[in-house]
Amino acid sequence: VVGIISTQKPVAGELYESLIHLQHRGQDAAGMMTYNKRFHEKKGTGYIRDIFDERNMARLQGKVGIGHTRYPTVGGFSIEEAQPVMTHVPHGIAMAHNGNLVNYTDLVNEVYEQNHRLINSSVDIEVILHIFAHALDHPKSNIKNLSFFDQICQAVDTVFHRASGAYSVIGTIMNKGMIVFRDPHGIRPLVKGVRQNDDGTTDHIFASETTMFYALGFELDGNVTPGEVIYIEENGTVHSRTLKNEQFTPCIFEYVYFARPDSIQNEISVYRSRLRMGQNLAKRWKEQYPDITPDIVIPAPSTANTAALSFAHELGVRYSEGLYKNPFIGRTFIMPGQELRKKSIRHKLVPQEFEIRDKTVLIVDDSIVRGNTSKEIVRMVREFGATKV
Repeated sequence: VVGIISTQKPVAGELYESLIHLQHRGQDAAGMMTYNKRFHEKKGTGYIRDIFDERNMARLQGKVGIGHTRYPTVGGFSIEEAQPVMTHVPHGIAMAHNGNLVNYTDLVNEVYEQNHRLINSSVDIEVILHIFAHALDHPKSNIKNLSFFDQICQAVDTVFHRASGAYSVIGTIMNKGMIVFRDPHGIRPLVKGVRQNDDGTTDHIFASETTMFYALGFELDGNVTPGEVIYIEENGTVHSRTLKNEQFTPCIFEYVYFARPDSIQNEISVYRSRLRMGQNLAKRWKEQYPDITPDIVIPAPSTANTAALSFAHELGVRYSEGLYKNPFIGRTFIMPGQELRKKSIRHKLVPQEFEIRDKTVLIVDDSIVRGNTSKEIVRMVREFGATKV
């Protein structure tokens, strides 16, 4: 997920570039929404480059906008499940998020029965959107005594107390600006960046990763902290408040798999974290298997490459990219259906026989979700002549 708010120029082009930098996080669908007097949106299934073209990009007008790449945790694979989502009441609000609600089903029923709002898709961000919108439209105290930021904080606090799970949310409110909040446990990442303009104004970016910051000229400005809500007015005024701060429990899968290695999340370099994982794994290997030394160490590409490299260095054996990865086949973890995932592994990875035959091969993978990839890789390496895997 990504959001950009500027006081100077339209944001659609930079949102597109940002989504390209976030393509690895989701390949099922994508969407973008901006506003200037009205909402402008474009959604589609597949890759970013196939969804957006010059014609529909020209329609995405405005200096405030959000974008999203999707792999489904809740919902299906149709364009109707793509984000951002919006509601017209109050003001006109659009939202996108990275995360997953554990009480999604209960909330769908509650929102309909208690708030009289129909959830018209299967994506959990729509539940968050309607909880927020209803709370914003029905403040707990006299609205005359509240600033608009106070009203936003009340609405986000309602989300925090009703929604359980992981959610890093970026939204826009028509003719008001941008809102950003992160669940109180900080499970999913959300970083922020700033860029100074020649006239002294500041552009702001919020995203799941820092991958696009350098290309767009933004400087890292830290993280949206767990339980924090940020509101940026159209004129650039920034409001921030931490409403609820629970035990910090970031998702470890971000560091081993989801994030690009050049990302910085929660002030931790993803690349360095993977290096250290490989080093620590090698130390454990030497303790548990002191008499077994492989001929080569190869990664299950490509998120395991860094850990495999440091593992081999720590062990004092040769590192080899003995599995060629076809770059045009996406992640098997986020593909629908087990049979399709298993088939895609063999299309995606090809063993290099001259590196494998008659050798003891140690394969380093970053994680095991279902075990499909690991089993297939071991089988493939054995088929290409490894004496031991």
